[in-house]
Amino acid sequence: MHFLAVYIREAHPEEGWILPENRRSGLAVHEPTSDEERRSVASACATNLRLKMPMLVDGVDNAVAAAYGGWPDRLYLVGRDGRIAFQGGEGPFGFKPDELERAIERELPQS
Repeated sequence: MHFLAVYIREAHPEEGWILPENRRSGLAVHEPTSDEERRSVASACATNLRLKMPMLVDGVDNAVAAAYGGWPDRLYLVGRDGRIAFQGGEGPFGFKPDELERAIERELPQS
């Protein structure tokens, strides 16, 4: 079993909706205009959040976000057969860890 994070478009860029807590924390992120810029922002995000899992990065065309409806964030489980075994609600309020846990248990090999 593998866990991955997929970085999609920036939720709170300077050119958009800025959160007060970002200001208090000194965070100021501009919306990337190239794949290289997005990878750089994603790397800083992974470092700041101390992520322990690998992170993939959607291109600035936002193809992954469009295909999976991952905006602003969402939990997915891809089954062993490649199908979407679980799609959570829009996060962070739609995150239901218990539902994801049950879906993972259903996908684990039975002993």
